[in-house]
Amino acid sequence: MTQSVLFELHGARNGKQIAFATLNAAASHNALSLDMIRHLTPQLQAWQDDPAIACVVLRGAGEKAFCAGGDVVAVHHAIKAGDFAKTESFFREEYVLDHMIHTYTKPIFVWGHGIVMGGGVGLMVGASHRVVTERSRIAMPEVTIGLYPDVGGSWFLARLPGRLGIYLGLTGASFNAADALYVGMADFALPSSTGADLPGMLAAVEWVDDGAANKRLLSGHLRELSRSSALELPPSPIRAHYDAIQSFTDYDTVDEMVAAIVSYDGRDDWLRGGAKKLEAGSPTSVRLIVEAQHRAKHMSLKEVFDMELAMSCQCCRHPDFAEGVRALLVDKDHTPKWSPATLHEVSDSYVEQFFRMPG
Repeated sequence: MTQSVLFELHGARNGKQIAFATLNAAASHNALSLDMIRHLTPQLQAWQDDPAIACVVLRGAGEKAFCAGGDVVAVHHAIKAGDFAKTESFFREEYVLDHMIHTYTKPIFVWGHGIVMGGGVGLMVGASHRVVTERSRIAMPEVTIGLYPDVGGSWFLARLPGRLGIYLGLTGASFNAADALYVGMADFALPSSTGADLPGMLAAVEWVDDGAANKRLLSGHLRELSRSSALELPPSPIRAHYDAIQSFTDYDTVDEMVAAIVSYDGRDDWLRGGAKKLEAGSPTSVRLIVEAQHRAKHMSLKEVFDMELAMSCQCCRHPDFAEGVRALLVDKDHTPKWSPATLHEVSDSYVEQFFRMPG
């Protein structure tokens, strides 16, 4: 049986080692499974406790993706089997891993090359050193499957400039490396070709015995590499459309925001694509996305993960999540039957249920 995560150690300067964890499911674009989570969490903890480890690297197998999201197909099958203990374990253990990455005492370098979506963003965004390439494609498209941007998404999207987090959550819009740098979801950009020699690139750092100092040393090293590479990134749609996004979301109600976004009839493909995803998305997800981000503004990261655990467990017990995964990834008919079917039918009392832990 193929190991879901590959672990390696590479020698570095001053007797230190660089630890590599590679998500090893290239055929599924390294979709994050419960088995991966259960390998990663104890290994990251062991590396944090090992004085010989100076830096941890997370990357994905293959050339197409770091991680295209959580293994929601497996969650779908557990929902259909009524195995809510398994679905709760998936989300609970995923969020523990994500929180560990946010609070890790040593540098964590994430090679965010290729597709980075959903659960992959959860792994990347909390890392100390988030590196993207000219081929990075990032998104939180949960509105299309009846979920919401979880994995801490309520926390970090709510903290983006202006109302970008609301727009990206509602539309599931895909964005690139320049966008990620612009909104603060990535720190450095390097050519994709440098991924072939990450061990050699990181071995050159003069590592020391202090985690905080090593974070500064790695930042300096990556800054120099980034500047010397003179990488030309594709333009940033988010930067170009910032004012339009602010206008679309400058309303007092969710209904007005949605109407403004979906009524866009201009020629810009990026804005049109976002409008279409929102129009086709789950009405329940739409209300959850806005409400979760509003609540998260006044919460700690830990409190947000607790809130999201309740929300995700409730999504497993309400119809849209299983139906959205079925339509997009299981039967692939792309015709989900949302329930409730319209935004008007999703009442405040219905939404409130999602913020209480089942049982």
